[in-house]
Amino acid sequence: MTDSTRRRFLTGSLCAAGALAAGPAGFVREARAELEIDITRGYIEPLPIAITDFYGENRQTRSLGQDVAGVIRDNLRRSGLFKPIDQGAFIQSAEALRGGPRFQDWRLIDAQALVSGKAEQQADGRLRVQFRLWDVYAESQMIGKAYFTTPGNWRRVAHIISDAIYKRLTGEQGYFDTRIVYVSESGPQSRRTKRLAIMDQDGANHRYLTDGSNLVLTPRFSPTRQEITYVSYQGRSPRIYLFNLNTGQQEVLGEFPGMTFAPRFAPDGNSVIIALDNQGNSEIYVIDLRTRERRRLTNSSAIDISASFAPSGDRVVFNSNRGGSLQLYTMTADGSNVQRISFGDGRYSTPVWSPRGDMIAFTRQHQGTFYIGVMRPDGGGERMLAEGYRVEGPTWAPNGRVLCFFRRTRADSQGHYSSKLFTIDLTGYNEREVPTPQDASDPAWSPAIP
Repeated sequence: MTDSTRRRFLTGSLCAAGALAAGPAGFVREARAELEIDITRGYIEPLPIAITDFYGENRQTRSLGQDVAGVIRDNLRRSGLFKPIDQGAFIQSAEALRGGPRFQDWRLIDAQALVSGKAEQQADGRLRVQFRLWDVYAESQMIGKAYFTTPGNWRRVAHIISDAIYKRLTGEQGYFDTRIVYVSESGPQSRRTKRLAIMDQDGANHRYLTDGSNLVLTPRFSPTRQEITYVSYQGRSPRIYLFNLNTGQQEVLGEFPGMTFAPRFAPDGNSVIIALDNQGNSEIYVIDLRTRERRRLTNSSAIDISASFAPSGDRVVFNSNRGGSLQLYTMTADGSNVQRISFGDGRYSTPVWSPRGDMIAFTRQHQGTFYIGVMRPDGGGERMLAEGYRVEGPTWAPNGRVLCFFRRTRADSQGHYSSKLFTIDLTGYNEREVPTPQDASDPAWSPAIP
C-alpha cells in the first residue's frame, strides 16, 4: 500500500454498506445457545472456525477473495483464541455457500463457527467485500456486513472483518485494524543505526519514517490522532518531535538541555508527559501542545521518569528511586497523593497504563533476568507474563488484552545481537514474534484506526 493510498484510506475511502440479511429462507433457525469465547479465563482451547475463501466471479475478485480470507485466518490464529480449520477438510465449496451453508457438512469437520464471503468489482471501480459469520450448531447467522473500498485497500478490509468476528465471538473490541511504530535497528552494538518504522500489527505495509542519520528513541502514539511523538538526538542535543503520519509533517516540540526521557501523550492528545533531567535530577513535567507551557509534577531529589497517564487522565504512574531502588508509584494528575505500588525484589521500569484502566504493565529486572509483568493500579495481582535475558518496553493493544514488547539476545564477541518484537496475551499465553525486516525495539501500539 502506498503512502498516498493509506492517507486516502485514513480519510474515509472505506465505507460500510450496513448489515446483511441472514440469507436464503430456511437457513436460519432460532439460536439455541450463544456461541461465545470467554477470554477473561486463563488458557482456553482455541475455537475451531472454518473460514472459506471469499467467492469471486472472475480471476481478479477470486484472487482478492482468497487474499482477504487468508489475512482473516492469520489474524484469528495469531490471537490464540481461534483454530482455523484446514481448507482441505471443507466439504462445501465457496461457490455452493452462496445458497447458504449446509450446516451438517461443517459439523462433520468439527467447525463451531463458519465465515463465508464474496468479493466483487463495482461498475465505478470500487471493491465490495461482504462476509457472514455463522453459528454452525445453532444454524444461525451471527453477523453479516459489506464494505466498499478501493481494490488496493483489501488488506485493511480483512483487518476490519477480523475485528468484527473477534468482537462478535468474544464480546471485546478487536485489535487487528491497528499499527505498531517502533525503532528499527541494524549494525553492531558500538555503531547501532536506529530508524523509526511503522507497520500494520501483523508486520505488513512496513515503511521507514526516518533515515537513520540521527538517533531516535521511544516513539509513542497519540490516542486521538494519527500522530506520534519521539525523542531524537542531533549531536548531543535531545529534541522532542511530533510526527503527523497522514501528512508526513514533523515539528519540534522542544529542545531541552540534559537528558530527555520517553514522552507520552495525555489521553486527550493535547499534552505530553515527559521526564527532563537537569544536572542529574530528573523530574516529570506536562507540556501543553497548544501553548508549549510546562507544568512540573514532581519535585524531589530522586530520579522520577517514565510517566504514563491513566486513560481517565486523572492519575499518573511513574518510575522513581525515591525509596532506594527503582519502583513504581502513582500520583494524581496535579502531582499530589504519591503512592508506591510495587514492592517486589529487583527494579521496575517502563510502566504503562492499560487502555481499559484496570492494569499497569511494566518491565522488572531481578538477578540478571528481565520480566514483562502486569499489576492492578493499587499494586495488587502482580504477575509475570514473559521473561528472558532482556525483555522490555511493553505496550498495550487498544483493547487492553494483548501486549507487545521487545526481546533482545546477548551480544556475541563482535558486538552483534538480535532484538525482536513479540506479542503476548494478558493471561501469559500465546507469545508470538511480530516479523520485521531488521532488528526492532521500543514498540508502541496505535489506537484503532479511524
